[in-house]
Amino acid sequence: MKTNIKRLFLAGLAAMAVGCTNLDVDVDSQYTEYPTNDIAVEAKMADIYYHFSGVLGRRYMEQMCLSSDEWTAASYGGGWYDGGAYAHPALHNYTFEDATLDWFGTVTEGISKANKAIVDLGGSEAGAAIAPARAIRAYFHWIIMDLWGDVPILDRIPEDGETIDRKPRAEVARWIESELLAAIPDLTEEVSANTYGKPTKWMAKALLAKLYINWAVYTASAVENYDAASAKNEKLADCIAQCNDIINSGKFNLGSMSYREKFSYNNGPQVEDFIYAMPYDTNTRQGMQYGRSRCWKNIKKMAPSYFGMALSQSGGGYITMTPEFVKKTFILKGDERNKCVIGLSSNLDDYRYVEGQDENTVYVYNPSNLQMTNTVALIAGAGSDPLKLKVNVTLATADDPTLDVGDNNNGYCQGCRSVKWYVIDDDFMNGRNQSNDVPIFRFADVLLMKAEALTRQGQGGAKELFNQIRSYAGAPVINGEPTLEEIYDERGREFFDENWRRNDMIRFGHFEDEYFPHYKNFPTARFDKTCRIAPIHKDILNLNPTWKQNAGY
Repeated sequence: MKTNIKRLFLAGLAAMAVGCTNLDVDVDSQYTEYPTNDIAVEAKMADIYYHFSGVLGRRYMEQMCLSSDEWTAASYGGGWYDGGAYAHPALHNYTFEDATLDWFGTVTEGISKANKAIVDLGGSEAGAAIAPARAIRAYFHWIIMDLWGDVPILDRIPEDGETIDRKPRAEVARWIESELLAAIPDLTEEVSANTYGKPTKWMAKALLAKLYINWAVYTASAVENYDAASAKNEKLADCIAQCNDIINSGKFNLGSMSYREKFSYNNGPQVEDFIYAMPYDTNTRQGMQYGRSRCWKNIKKMAPSYFGMALSQSGGGYITMTPEFVKKTFILKGDERNKCVIGLSSNLDDYRYVEGQDENTVYVYNPSNLQMTNTVALIAGAGSDPLKLKVNVTLATADDPTLDVGDNNNGYCQGCRSVKWYVIDDDFMNGRNQSNDVPIFRFADVLLMKAEALTRQGQGGAKELFNQIRSYAGAPVINGEPTLEEIYDERGREFFDENWRRNDMIRFGHFEDEYFPHYKNFPTARFDKTCRIAPIHKDILNLNPTWKQNAGY
């Protein structure tokens, strides 16, 4: 987002874990009386709201996308293997030292800040003054509960030296529900540039709907005991009610702009689909680096790149798309969402994946309107070969646990790539930090959550919701009520590359599916149902010696 906003969050590990951290700072030692003017309060709250931006901009994204069937890791002759930080999630073969799991403490630090603000602003009796802090505190709890299962409930500032035990996941889910229900009446209903990126009533309701649609997952007796085929969700009606409140508010819609514009380098409060988003700016709120990992490895040598300009910084390119996801998802004729992916097709008139077209020319986009042009992207500028990507991914050596595709152009061209988070050099030159705001809850998600809940209840009405999404994207509408599998596939198209796929896969019973390189004959791939949650990082266990590691690790 192109705005003049100060970077107000503090990302550090000084308060990294629950037991031995600054969560137990003496409140009375901080201020005789906390300043209550609007500027002081806003600054304190902004530090909480944007605390998660650094993690969301990279490590959270890596963990969510690589553990799903959307993406897989790639290393290049050993480069970007990084001790398996990316390969391990792709194979569900985590270790408790992986860098993509080292952010638990950062989130609990955000909870600590929220607790401190609640005390400073008057405590439990402060009502509307503390409602935003309660909502963001609930969201932070949901983040860690969703990935790690049993986590502590940090609803107060601990006593000096106190260690807070982890609680069962179902208890944490019920606490999150109670917090949101308590905060919602006091949260603002305003939707404007002033409330953008901040907790509102609609943000809390969207989170509550997300909690409810996953209720059977979160309240299962153990993570491995959830069975998508037989699980009963007692909260489906509640999910529908929360979705209806958001829909009937009239404050959100799928929007007047194209799908691709929603995720562009100049997106922001004008996106009518965004209920809650994290604002980024290449200068003033850095940390959003999705383009870095998704671009073609040698993109700096392209003149211009497929983004329509030369890029000043090199690419990482260590995340590439799985062929299974491409072949299942980007197949609908006329679907604008297809054009968020390069390497699907060489046919610009019917741009989608077609069976058997497994190596495709990449074309240059026009950065002013994000439209794909008919100009062929060249590997290294004038006179060089066209850039062609291969849908099917082939390792340089079969069964290589480092997922090495080769440190050459052939290796760099393995797998399709996303351009959904469109890159421009004005941003990328600043340490590859982008200005694309990242939506967390969207109106489109509310529509499809309601459609899913209705379908799971055996009720009608899902078709109209489903077809709103299809029509907006220019994709073919359906004639009958959608099946759960059709809703799952549509969620893959609509929310591709937005950190939701792992969550959806578990709920729909697909997390143990096979997809590159997560194949049953791959020597280091794991299919244990305990892999639905991740191991607690060793640094957190060291700081909390009474905690036990998650089952299976």
